[in-house]
Amino acid sequence: MNQVYFQDLGKMEYQQAWDLQTKLFEEILAIKAENRNKPPSEMVETQHHLLFCEHPPVYTLGKSGSEDHLMISEAELKQKGISFFHNNRGGDITFHGPQQIVGYPILDLEKFRTDIGWYMRSLEEVMINTLAEYDIMAGRLPKYTGVWIEPDSPRARKICAFGVKCSRWTTMHGWAFNVNTDLDYFNFIIPCGISDKAVTSMAKELGYSLPFEEVKLAVKRNFEKVFECELLG
Repeated sequence: MNQVYFQDLGKMEYQQAWDLQTKLFEEILAIKAENRNKPPSEMVETQHHLLFCEHPPVYTLGKSGSEDHLMISEAELKQKGISFFHNNRGGDITFHGPQQIVGYPILDLEKFRTDIGWYMRSLEEVMINTLAEYDIMAGRLPKYTGVWIEPDSPRARKICAFGVKCSRWTTMHGWAFNVNTDLDYFNFIIPCGISDKAVTSMAKELGYSLPFEEVKLAVKRNFEKVFECELLG
């Protein structure tokens, strides 16, 4: 069973978390590069990581996204206290903010399964199973990454967004899971570049705020089950 080192970073600025991800990601890539020139008996094991954090309000735009999907000016961003970053993940624009569980798995998929489709569906499954524990039935929407409420209806709405980077079967970036998130922030973007679908949260679906730390534990538990791993820390 793979062991994954877990850290809950708490409230952390986006750039700081991105820098930490990058450091861990590059460490794995360096080990894998060195291992290519070694006999099996001398190879060094890579380490897997899972980071949780909660960012101050920030919009992030993936490398395939469009700035047209940010619908407020730089001056308005500053006035509202919202940061903005271009980053190197897949996907379009999304929001990170308080009472949202942001998860960053930095995994060597060669120790799990070398299939990015399997990886994305597994991340979605973690959230679908977590929501089911709170009697929120969620699923997938064909052609769109993410976890959706009522995906088969005209009222389909996204509750968890995903955007990852994968190089040499090593992952970084991850998900943004709306627990008690202030959804008004999504009014100033076209979330994930999808103009005809709404965004929701656990609190909106249930009509009350959730114990944030309890939901984190549920996500951790389901991550272990889906990825058949042990979280350390």
